[in-house]
Amino acid sequence: MAVITAKMVAQLRAKTDAPMMECKKALTEADGDMQKAEDILRVKLGNKANKASSRIAAEGVVAVNVNDGVAAIVEVNCETDFVTKNPDFIGLASSCAKLVADKAPADVAALSALDLDGKSVEATRTELVGRIGENMSIRRFDRLQTSAKIASYLHGTRIGVIVEYEGDDPQVGKDVAMHIAAMKPVALSSEQVDPALIERERGIAAQKAEEDSAKAVAAGKKAQSPEIIARRIEGSVQKFLKEVSLLNQPFVKNDKQSVGQMLKEKNTVVKSYKLYVVGEGIEKKSDDFAAEVAAQMAAAKA
Repeated sequence: MAVITAKMVAQLRAKTDAPMMECKKALTEADGDMQKAEDILRVKLGNKANKASSRIAAEGVVAVNVNDGVAAIVEVNCETDFVTKNPDFIGLASSCAKLVADKAPADVAALSALDLDGKSVEATRTELVGRIGENMSIRRFDRLQTSAKIASYLHGTRIGVIVEYEGDDPQVGKDVAMHIAAMKPVALSSEQVDPALIERERGIAAQKAEEDSAKAVAAGKKAQSPEIIARRIEGSVQKFLKEVSLLNQPFVKNDKQSVGQMLKEKNTVVKSYKLYVVGEGIEKKSDDFAAEVAAQMAAAKA
């Protein structure tokens, strides 16, 4: 059986906002598996247990460049929030976004080899590391080239969005980009949601339904039929899909209609989008973000 440390409990609490003792119980039941423990808390505590799931312990900036039917979005990481306000660090991220848009590099290694004011991006990064005294890394980028229209939005420097759309009103594209930044959908439509995410949600809903049914029987009430349980599970899955797919989400500027309904009303079609949140997807095993960045740098050099 895994040893459950105070650090593991604190990490799960930071991610879920669940009480400390509940986190410890969940980790014990999950034998130290963090994701399984999170699912256990979701079953026991419902939405209270994923309130802080979007919190990611990482620093850096997102930069966007849009010009003549081409858009680029880049994430550059660093160790501390202090560096994210450094003009040279912000300038490096902006320059990288422009290079991605103009040169279409295949990957981060190719981007790092490109020329930036007479020296490579990698040399510029290395020089900046030496001057600031903190590790930093170009983590990822995406490039979009299209004959359709492009809208973009930056929320500070931590969230960036680019949207590919067809329609006459540029404000609609901007509104959609701002909505995506606020609501963070995982897919354009419910059909495009990752099946693995759906199955995970279905499993959580099934466990929740079974526990509720067992509690009802223990209280002397009639057990729910398999048909009713199945309907409850499917209802939970459909609610999840509505919450995480862009077109089904209530529009932030008018929650009486969905984003899909708003777009139809405005004769606009969203074809694709990219959302970057600084640190998104980094599941840190410790609080040493310098090690995380160093690992990225080593991988890039390799």
